[in-house]
Amino acid sequence: MSAEGTREPGLRSVGSYCSITDEDDLNLLRHLDKAKLKIERKRSFDERSMSDMSISNIRGTDYPDGVHSPGPHRSGFNTPNSGIWHHFDTHPMVADAWDALRKSTVYFRGQPLGTLAAIDHAAEEVLNYDQVFVRDFVPSALSFLMNGEHDIVRNFLLKTLLLQGWEKKIDRFKLGEGAMPASFKVLHDPVRKTETLIADFGESAIGRVAPVDSGFWWIILLRAYTKATGDSSLAETSECQKGIRLILSLCLSEGFDTFPTLLCADGCSMIDRRMGVYGYPIEIQALFFMALRSALALLKGDAEGKEFMERIVKRLHALSFHMRSYFWLDFQQLNDIYRYKTEEYSHTAVNKFNVIPDSIPDWIFDFMPKKGGYFVGNVSPARMDFRWFALGNCVAILSSLATPEQATAVMDLIEARWEELVGEMPLKICYPAIEGHEWRIVTGCDPKNTRWSYHNGGSWPVLLWLLTAACIKTGRPQIARRAIELTESRLQRDGWPEYYDGKLGRFVGKQARKLQTWSIAGYLVAKMLLEDPSHLGMISLEEDKDMKPTMKRSSSWTC
Repeated sequence: MSAEGTREPGLRSVGSYCSITDEDDLNLLRHLDKAKLKIERKRSFDERSMSDMSISNIRGTDYPDGVHSPGPHRSGFNTPNSGIWHHFDTHPMVADAWDALRKSTVYFRGQPLGTLAAIDHAAEEVLNYDQVFVRDFVPSALSFLMNGEHDIVRNFLLKTLLLQGWEKKIDRFKLGEGAMPASFKVLHDPVRKTETLIADFGESAIGRVAPVDSGFWWIILLRAYTKATGDSSLAETSECQKGIRLILSLCLSEGFDTFPTLLCADGCSMIDRRMGVYGYPIEIQALFFMALRSALALLKGDAEGKEFMERIVKRLHALSFHMRSYFWLDFQQLNDIYRYKTEEYSHTAVNKFNVIPDSIPDWIFDFMPKKGGYFVGNVSPARMDFRWFALGNCVAILSSLATPEQATAVMDLIEARWEELVGEMPLKICYPAIEGHEWRIVTGCDPKNTRWSYHNGGSWPVLLWLLTAACIKTGRPQIARRAIELTESRLQRDGWPEYYDGKLGRFVGKQARKLQTWSIAGYLVAKMLLEDPSHLGMISLEEDKDMKPTMKRSSSWTC
């Protein structure tokens, strides 16, 4: 590394521009060729300390009409262009979704590299919707992987890895070496006939907040690619191994924290702008947990890899206990918090975070069913955010951060509170919305995050794929089928918007972009998961028996 920054040789940055040299592209092509050669030879992937995603728990369940019980191999779902469809009742929306997804594809030097966030030509401002976002591309990548199209995902993984090595400065302050960009775009110069990548690490974001989740999604996607192809050669390259270690170095560093959870700022994840999620938001903790487990499977057993594996295992044990114990809420736990004593001291304290019972919001007493539960939004000293956050709970199920009993309880909650959490368009990003004086304080009077809109209780179709995956893993595909039917009743007709407004998700979001790519891809992933549930192995991790908690089951788990 040069003294002036952390750039890799051949990677140059000028302001916000990142130029990739021809030498970099040649190295990229070499990796692609090597990976292609090994795909046909190797169809196994060592999960280390974890077995492959078991499908025994989803065999024999009540699958929707036309959906077969999963076999040992994926079906190789075909695109509409191929003219071949398996024995699956194809909805007309599927063909339109594939067409829209392909139109959003971004190319760099002739190679597919990602998908645009949205291609809403009617919007007055483009803003950053013409960029490829790391988190937004995940459902697109899964769509392509499930369809047997691996090149675009491989290109994306390698190019973002090159961007990770770029020197990252915001107002003269340098970010951590392992930080991944929030997004990037391709600039075409027709005069010079050149193409340049521009990456955003937070210096252009609203609030100038660097993304914490991008690195986690990158690791999770690398594992999904490895599972889908059966080929570990890409993950085993020195570049990918180094990229994983750099990300881990950022989030496993020791400091003043007394909790194993990861301290995060507002706006560093999918919950955009100031939504009062500063601290230890469930979304980041669940992604952190899943990324750690994915990294454990991807790291090589060399000296450097083993060192990180040991750190990961220690953190996973502490993190799983902490989350399952203190973030979990059901009827019994709510009743216990309601009766908490405060200002307790020493190791014998029951109310370890000094939660004041009077801070429990009124809505939670009516919302919490006797059978069901969920991971709350945030836990920190003297403050407990009781809101439901969909992404964090779904990822907790897929990563097995949630125990089987807790995963079942989350599904019970969704069924019991269907109108509140699903309504007329899946799925509420969080519940309930904050309003009035609380809205002014928490959001800073954010005009976009008004009640039941955008990130403040809006409904986001992209979450359909996460809900479907969680439903299949827990053996409840009928819930996913019901949600998909709601989506098919209007999502295409409304122009594939980014989000919906209102308590029931009845209205297209007041500032929602049309032809939002992850709304399109989320629907495709959900459909393909139901058609062939063995795809679930890409994005789901089986419970690690070594992390089984010594906890008493609550009453909601035994009902």
